[in-house]
Amino acid sequence: MKNNILTFIATILLIGSVSSVTGQKRVIKSNTEWKKILTPIQYHVLREKGTERATTGIFNKHYEKGVYTCAACDTPLFNSKTKYDSHSGWPAFDSYIKNNVTKIKDNSYGMSRTEVICSTCDGHLGHVFNDGPKRTTGKRYCINSASLKFIEKK
Repeated sequence: MKNNILTFIATILLIGSVSSVTGQKRVIKSNTEWKKILTPIQYHVLREKGTERATTGIFNKHYEKGVYTCAACDTPLFNSKTKYDSHSGWPAFDSYIKNNVTKIKDNSYGMSRTEVICSTCDGHLGHVFNDGPKRTTGKRYCINSASLKFIEKK
């Protein structure tokens, strides 16, 4: 029993201090800290798993060249080359930057979906669906603009 407790504590300490697969350190903050650095809509989406209203996000019809990063921790998430117009009202991508997005089963609201979160800070990004472009991956990563920042590539 004592060894199990010590192993558990060591694991928790290790998880908090080890770099994630992204090469970035895990970002763990209190709700108070997140509220200081995020706008109210960013906090609602990223930390409370909220959703912005369809067609209201700044990146819905945005097609510049570059990289979309996590609005909370700046982890690169999606390349603009993978963005397409899904006509859903939210930014859509057919794939993500390897190791930077985590998929989680989501059974909220009486539906079975797959939630996608930032692998570095666990911020809620949106959901992935199997109705994307068949010529590429067949996936539609339906992402809230509020969870993203954009870095233009010249």
